[in-house]
Amino acid sequence: MSEDRCHLEFAVDRLGDCSFESPINGVRFISNGDHVLYHSSMEDIQPYLDSGRTPPCFEMAGPRERIYFDPAKIKAGIVTCGGLCPGLNDVIRAVVLSLCYHYGVHEVFGFRYGYEGLVNKYGHTPMRLTPDRVNEIHNQGGTILGSSRGPQDGSGMVDTLQEMGVEILFVVGGDGTLRGGHAIWEEAQRRGFKIAVIGIPKTIDNDICLVQTSFGFDTAVSEARRAITSAYTEAAGGRNGIGLVKLMGRESGFIAAFSALANDVVNFCLVPEVPFTVEVFLKALDDRLSERGHAVIVAAEGAGQDLIKGPRERDRSGNIKPGDIGSFLQGRIRDHYKKKGMDINLKYINPSYLIRSMPANARDSAFCLLLGQNAVHAGMAGRTNMVVGFWKNEFTHIPIPPAVAQRKRIDPEGWLWSAVLAATRQPDLR
Repeated sequence: MSEDRCHLEFAVDRLGDCSFESPINGVRFISNGDHVLYHSSMEDIQPYLDSGRTPPCFEMAGPRERIYFDPAKIKAGIVTCGGLCPGLNDVIRAVVLSLCYHYGVHEVFGFRYGYEGLVNKYGHTPMRLTPDRVNEIHNQGGTILGSSRGPQDGSGMVDTLQEMGVEILFVVGGDGTLRGGHAIWEEAQRRGFKIAVIGIPKTIDNDICLVQTSFGFDTAVSEARRAITSAYTEAAGGRNGIGLVKLMGRESGFIAAFSALANDVVNFCLVPEVPFTVEVFLKALDDRLSERGHAVIVAAEGAGQDLIKGPRERDRSGNIKPGDIGSFLQGRIRDHYKKKGMDINLKYINPSYLIRSMPANARDSAFCLLLGQNAVHAGMAGRTNMVVGFWKNEFTHIPIPPAVAQRKRIDPEGWLWSAVLAATRQPDLR
């Protein structure tokens, strides 16, 4: 994200003074003066120091000694929105257990099927969430609350929250979900209704700005690695074998890039951020088959969209649905070698929905636990209109507006893409 776009202003809104002592014992409390630097290099920080300014930084996440809400009286709610992602149930569980066991909150509600659950006309009865209800859910994929895409009327959602007396709302989702959380906060502001709106970033594509890693991404890369290994086995086992794997990543190719690094058998990695031409790609594939007799191709779903003709639909969140790059490449590769009179063994694998519905792996489960706990700490301390982030391996507080100003994407001139090119040894395909 450019510095001009986000202005590097990360002050988080607060509901008011914290007048209650935290009931948590035996933890390391975070001071309101604890921060995490945005920049990591001295070259970037030095100009601020030279001019006597404070370098840009995020408020550090974690438990505070004094909190805003009275735990005995507060009601909290949680909603999961958008597509499925490994770790959703882990986050729900972490939020509920932290509210109940750390703070002694007695009433926690889960709103069903995304933001629909906050609008009365849909008739979704909120689920009462207790430690017993969530005890085993981390072993399941998906979300026990269900999910949906698309915005809802902010006024109707705030009506529901006010009627139920919910004063902390945890919204789990991507940039569209976070924009919905911001809309709820704005409507509450207009009404003078003090509510803590805390975002927990959920995007399997790892594309939320100012967030180093989002939950589910580690599991996605691990499961994608299995698919790539299968593609390699198939490709290496046949004459002129080609393994083609399509992975998630509409606008950002992080899963494809990290999966290519995790599997040093990928020969071509195609991502949305780096354009390619079919003719150059096919010539490079010819050279690879001539040299080694097999090839493995990994394509993010948003790669090569300029090459695919035809109208584009939008999903309920307003996102343009990408054309099917996997089927497109499969067809062009088959046609190319048919014209050459060359037999190939092409295997196409699309594991996307298998990956989305998986339970979180151990690393992601631990990450979800910490995200959920830090979200609860932020809410109880009266922070609002914010997202729990992760930056330089520290948990942070980020205002929603800069987090959704634009998507995080691979820098074609950056270290990650350079590492992918070194691992795959693929030529410039433009």
